[in-house]
Amino acid sequence: MRRGRFCLTILTAMIVAAGFFSQSHAGEEESAVRETIVNAYVKGIHIDRDIPAIRKGFHPSFTMFIRDGEKVKTLSIDKWCESIEKSKKKDPDGPDYEVTHDIPMVDVTGDAAVAKVLIYRDDKLIYSDYMSLYRFEDGWKIVGKIYYSHKN
Repeated sequence: MRRGRFCLTILTAMIVAAGFFSQSHAGEEESAVRETIVNAYVKGIHIDRDIPAIRKGFHPSFTMFIRDGEKVKTLSIDKWCESIEKSKKKDPDGPDYEVTHDIPMVDVTGDAAVAKVLIYRDDKLIYSDYMSLYRFEDGWKIVGKIYYSHKN
């Protein structure tokens, strides 16, 4: 009877420890996903217009899906970066509004993640973004995006 309780105690401790380490790892991955989104998307695209930061956090095959009525258009990261470069040439100092963000949801399963990102300009909600990410050898990369524009 004592041996059975001892084994049960050890087994329970192992299960609790496995859950703790699993949650700890999941928390690290969620933090890494958030960091990728902030550095490459929020700062890289919306604030600093920093092409190297964008390229670091977006996968080369990234696609943004843009709803246009009943059609869906796509935009590659290359085309998006070209557009950012053009806007930097027209306005080197950048926009005169403040950009802030919130990431209310990140869900990570293995090497896949999704996140909801809210983008504000001068405290007004402009975009609700839904991003898909994969983890590669060199870290998390944004591979896809759909969004809703609150500007309309």
